[in-house]
Amino acid sequence: MSESIVAPSGRERAFKLEATPITFGPGSAEEAGWEMKRLGATRVMIASDPGVVRAGIADRIREIIESEGIECEVFDGVKVEPSLTSFQEAADFAREGSFDGFVGVGGGSTLDTIKVANLVATHPAPVMDYIFPPVGGGRKPPSPLKPLLAIPTTAGTGSEATSIAVLDLPELKTKAAISHRFLRPNHGIVDPLLTLSMPSDVTAACGLDVACHAVESFTTRPFHSRPAPESPEHRPPFQGANPVSDIWAGTALEYSGRYLRRAVADGNDVEARGRMMLAASIAGIGFGSAGTAIPHACAYPIASLRHTYKSPGYPEYPFVPHGFAVVVTAPAAFRFTYSADPEKHQKAAELLAGKPLPNADENTLPNVLIQLMKDVGAPSGLRELDYGEDDIDDLVSGAIKQQRQLTIAPREAGPDELANIFRESLQNW
Repeated sequence: MSESIVAPSGRERAFKLEATPITFGPGSAEEAGWEMKRLGATRVMIASDPGVVRAGIADRIREIIESEGIECEVFDGVKVEPSLTSFQEAADFAREGSFDGFVGVGGGSTLDTIKVANLVATHPAPVMDYIFPPVGGGRKPPSPLKPLLAIPTTAGTGSEATSIAVLDLPELKTKAAISHRFLRPNHGIVDPLLTLSMPSDVTAACGLDVACHAVESFTTRPFHSRPAPESPEHRPPFQGANPVSDIWAGTALEYSGRYLRRAVADGNDVEARGRMMLAASIAGIGFGSAGTAIPHACAYPIASLRHTYKSPGYPEYPFVPHGFAVVVTAPAAFRFTYSADPEKHQKAAELLAGKPLPNADENTLPNVLIQLMKDVGAPSGLRELDYGEDDIDDLVSGAIKQQRQLTIAPREAGPDELANIFRESLQNW
């Protein structure tokens, strides 16, 4: 790091690292029963979405866990891009089932859903009470939750390694999040073989999410630039860049640049699948400490405001996949934040490109991202997602609510700056 890590008076002096233990490797899903037995569970709720259930993956995990003498029930009502209603349905199932353990088998939507089901079953309260302010009440769970095992079947959000759950609030024209360290899974099993059936567009969207939140956490404000909290209890989940999060994010960027194109081109490329799953998990550890910033804040209203875009590999109903919602504003966002730390932006571009990029400027990182977007078939901008100039005010209104991300962005982004970012993102090429 070029900057000092000794904080001036009144500034944060420490950063906190918490990481989910991860078992990684082809075939590691066979250890799910052993892990739940080790965690002391006797009756388990398994959450999954209909696509993963149809693929037979959820039933296979159920059989593995039941072979250890553990009783299981499968909740197959997870919605891709969860809503308040779908979270509540899972929470009701959890409360009525008297479970002492929880397992999520699926993508980020599934893992977020099982986190919230566990939260509400353990500490009953309306879901809105737990949502991060200013959208929700910001209630904090008073004690740890029941054991949770996360088994991802995609390589994107890194939810198996984070303390975050995100939901869509269409009536507010944005998304929101619940964030607390007690939501972090007790263990994650990351098995590349579970992603072999993932369609190419799903692979692309998930991988671009990895690349974006890796850049965001790598370029966030340094942790010691924040005011010191009144007590360690008030240290925010998103703390800003630190020496350890930089290592995680940097590796995730390197893997994304090297392996995402291969994973999209050939779904049976186990090495590429594995490296992208690993990138997702370690990027999740990185941004779980440092945080995400402007592209994720912009992504929430993009995904929530209009549901007309249809990507063929996703469920039949139209919506904007999270990775596409994030990446379309990333070039403009990183062009805007470049002046805050040119060295970090150049390094991020070089890691993603896999080569030195001398004489870098504010367009270098955006151009590297745009080339990756083109190569994996991502939407070219907001217009392709059915947004236009007339939608910018509503998009800004949704993004400005995401103070969890915006407060750690390397440059302050108010309504005018966000409007310019959305406007530049209507068409990236």
